[in-house]
Amino acid sequence: MQSEAKVQNLKEMVAYADQSVVSRTIIDKPVATVTLFAFDKGQKLSEHQAPYDALVEVLDGFGEVVIAGEAHRIGAGEMVIMPANVPHAVNAVEKFKMQLVMIRQK
Repeated sequence: MQSEAKVQNLKEMVAYADQSVVSRTIIDKPVATVTLFAFDKGQKLSEHQAPYDALVEVLDGFGEVVIAGEAHRIGAGEMVIMPANVPHAVNAVEKFKMQLVMIRQK
């Protein structure tokens, strides 16, 4: 049996686009999803809630994750956990890329 493993650079798997948020799902399974995002400066994901815990890891630049009204500025190599059913939003302080890992509960 051959391995399908392939080493890839996460930052290179999603590209910036002017005045846009670009996303690319790299894993979509019943128990979890992994999605990469590239935000142009000033772009955002408006406040919303999700029924699952999620982990945000910044890959490039700086972003702001607002969880239950509290702003968290995070940069490359840093992460924050967004608890299930808690309002959150993401703002691009500057251009930044992030990985979102959503853990689906049974």
